[in-house]
Amino acid sequence: MTEPAITPELIAKHGITPDEYGRIQSILGRDPNFTELGIFSVMWSEHCSYKNSKRELRKFPTTGPGVLVKAGEENAGVIDIGDGWAVAFKMESHNHPSAVEPFQGAATGVGGIIRDIFTMGARPVFSLNSLRFGPISEKAAAANTEPATLATNRRLFAGVVSGIAHYGNCIGIPTIGGEVYFDESYNGNPLVNVFCLGVLKHEQIARGAAKGIGNPVFYVGAETGRDGLAGAAFASRDLTEESKEDRPAVQVGDPFREKLLLEACLELLATDAVAGIQDMGAAGLTCSTCETASRGGTGVEIDLAKVPKRETGMTPYEIMLSESQERMLIIVKKGHEQTVCDIFEKWDLPYAEVGEVKDDGMMRVLNEGRLVAEIPASKLADDAPLYEREAKARPLPAELDLATLPEADVHRSLLDLLAYPSIASKNWVYRQYDHMVRSGTVVLPGSDAAVFLIREANKIVAATSDCNALYCSLDPREGARIAIAEAARNLACSGAVPLAVTDNLNFGNPHNQENFWQLRESVEGLAEGCRAFNTPVTGGNVSLYNQSPAGAIDPTPTVGMVGLIADEKHVTTSHFKSAGDVILLVGELGDELGASHYLKVVHGRKEGRVPRMDFGRELAVQEAVRALISSRLVRSAHDCSEGGLAVALAESCQSGGSLLGAQVDLGQTGLRLDQALFNESQSRIVVSVTAQNASAVQALLEWRGVSARRVGTVGGEQLVIRCNGAETAWSLTELHGAWYDSIAKVMEA
Repeated sequence: MTEPAITPELIAKHGITPDEYGRIQSILGRDPNFTELGIFSVMWSEHCSYKNSKRELRKFPTTGPGVLVKAGEENAGVIDIGDGWAVAFKMESHNHPSAVEPFQGAATGVGGIIRDIFTMGARPVFSLNSLRFGPISEKAAAANTEPATLATNRRLFAGVVSGIAHYGNCIGIPTIGGEVYFDESYNGNPLVNVFCLGVLKHEQIARGAAKGIGNPVFYVGAETGRDGLAGAAFASRDLTEESKEDRPAVQVGDPFREKLLLEACLELLATDAVAGIQDMGAAGLTCSTCETASRGGTGVEIDLAKVPKRETGMTPYEIMLSESQERMLIIVKKGHEQTVCDIFEKWDLPYAEVGEVKDDGMMRVLNEGRLVAEIPASKLADDAPLYEREAKARPLPAELDLATLPEADVHRSLLDLLAYPSIASKNWVYRQYDHMVRSGTVVLPGSDAAVFLIREANKIVAATSDCNALYCSLDPREGARIAIAEAARNLACSGAVPLAVTDNLNFGNPHNQENFWQLRESVEGLAEGCRAFNTPVTGGNVSLYNQSPAGAIDPTPTVGMVGLIADEKHVTTSHFKSAGDVILLVGELGDELGASHYLKVVHGRKEGRVPRMDFGRELAVQEAVRALISSRLVRSAHDCSEGGLAVALAESCQSGGSLLGAQVDLGQTGLRLDQALFNESQSRIVVSVTAQNASAVQALLEWRGVSARRVGTVGGEQLVIRCNGAETAWSLTELHGAWYDSIAKVMEA
C-alpha cells in the first residue's frame, strides 16, 4: 500500500505544529515517513507527553521514606506498608472515549488501570472510580436545559456504570467505592477516572525497562486489531460534534482475556525470566517499545510481521498506533524463551517473539524485514517539546452577601439537598458492582472511605477519591487544597493514617489562558496540601481538552488517597450505631455559605467565596479523631462536606442499612438558621460515642486544643434539629425516601 505524502495538511491533522515538525526533522535528520509521523503524533500528544502540564507537575512532592517507586519512574507508584509488603496504586482517565462510547470507554479504562498495576508485579485487589456527568433530572438541571441533553447525560451515566461493572465484575476485582457528581459543565463531556490498587512484596517490584543487549522481546496477550487506533491523539483534542466520527478510536475490552493475561504475567514474573515488562496502553506498541528502550538506555528492534493480528491487511501505521486492549510487551532474559512459551500456552494466550534489545538507542520497526520506522527512542519517549502556556487569572468571588439570599424553608431544603444526585445515595451505582469478590471488603460502599483487608499481607488499607469541582470552579487553588484535606479527613474518619496520593487532573483546553491558570492554581493547591499531610504524589494522570463547543468543564483535580489502618478494631464507619449514644461535633460550627451546595441546589447560584482551609486546624481535628478511634472511644465518624452539618447528620441516620434517628440541639448560634445548618466550613467531623464516654472524649479534645461541642443524642424515629429557638423535624421515612431512591427513580423511569 502506498503511503500518503507528508503535506502540511497531513501534519496538522496529526496534531503536530510546524515548530514540532521542524524538531522531528532535526531529530531524524530527514523528513519522517507516514508511519513515523503517526508515531510522533501519539507520543508527542498531550495524553502521552504531558507537554502542556509537565512543568507544573514538577511542583508536586514525590519522595518520602515510604516511597519505593516514584511518580514518573514506572507505570504506577509503589508505597511501603510494612513487613516487606507494599501497594502499587494509580488513577487514570478515560474521558473522551467514554463520551463517544460510554460502555466500552469506561470498561477499557478499568482494564487499562488494572494492567498498570500488575505490570508492576502487584496483584490488583480493588478498584475505585470518580465519575462526573451532566444533570440527569429536570429538577437538578438549569432551567434552560434541553430534554435531549438530560437524555444524553442519562445515557452516558448508564453506559459508564455498566461498562465499569462489566469489566470489574468479570475480571473478579471488586469495585468498593468512589464518587459520582453531576453538574452542567459536564454536559456531553463526562469524566471517568478509575483507580486500582494492588499488593506485592518489595522484591516483586517489576520494571518497565529494556535491559540486556540481545534479550528477546515478546508480544503477549490479545491480537492487534484496528480498534483504539490513535486513541492517545483523540484524547488530546477538544470534543466536538464530529467526535462521533472518532468512534473507531475507542478500544474494545475483553475482561476474560485480561484475567488470563493477569495470571499469566504474574506467574511469569514469579520466575527468573523477565528483564522488563510494559503494558501496551496509550499508543500501544509505540509507547511500549520506545519507553522500555528509553528507560533501559538501550534500543529495541521489532518486526511487525511477527505481531499476532486479528485483522488482515493491517499497515505498519495501524499496527503501531492500535490501542487494542489486553496486550503486554515483555523483555525476556536470553535463554528463558521456553518459559514464556510454556506459561502462555498454559493460559491459552497468543504470544510471539517479535524482536530484541539493541545497543544503539533506536526504536527500529521492520515489516517482514523491511525498515518502516527508525527513531531515537529517548527522543521519542522523553524529549517531546514542553510548553509553559500563558495564564490569565480569573477574579476570585467575593464573600457572599447574605442580605441578597432569601432564607429558604430548612425542612424542604434538607430534603432537596439529600435528593440532589451529587449528594444522594449512590446505591443505584454500587449495586451494579461486585464489591464482595475476594472477600476482602471490610466496609461496604457508601461510607467515608473504602476499607479493604489485604489477606496475604495481613494489612488493612483505606482509600478514597475526592474533589469538589464547584469549589475549584470558583477558586481552583483553595478547591484543590480542600480536596486533599477532605480525602485525608475521610481516611481519618475510617481510622486510617494517610500514606500517599495519586491524582487525576481534568481540565479544558490549555491554550485557553484561564483554563491554564486553573490548572496551575490547582496543582499548587494540591502540592501545598500534600506537603501539609505528608502524602507524596506517586503518579497519576493529566486529562486536558475536556471541552466542547459549549465550553470547558469545571476544573476537576481529583485526588485518590490511600491510608493504613493499624488494627481491625479501629475500622470506623459513618452511620450511627445505637440509641442513647452522644453526638459530638468536632470542629467549629462554621458559617461559610458561599460556594455551597445549598446555594446551588436551593437557590440556583454557583457563587460566593469558597470556604477557607486552615491546614493546622484540619490536622489537629483529624489527629484528634484518629486518636479517639485508636482508643476505641468512637462509634461512628462522618465528615461534614457537601450540604454541611444537616446533611452529615441525615446521612449518619441512614447510611448503615438501618434507620436510626437523632435529637440535635445547636443552641443559640448567632447565625441564620440556613447558615448554621448548611454552611460548608471545613475541618468538621460528626462523631458518636457512648454516653459513659462522652465527658472523657470532650476532655481529651479540649486537652488537644480542638474545638468540640455536644450537639445531641442518637435515637428515635425522626431527625430533630433545634437551633436558635426553632425546632425542625424530619421523619426517617422522608429522609430515606429523598436520599436513597432519587437516582434510581430517575434512571429507572
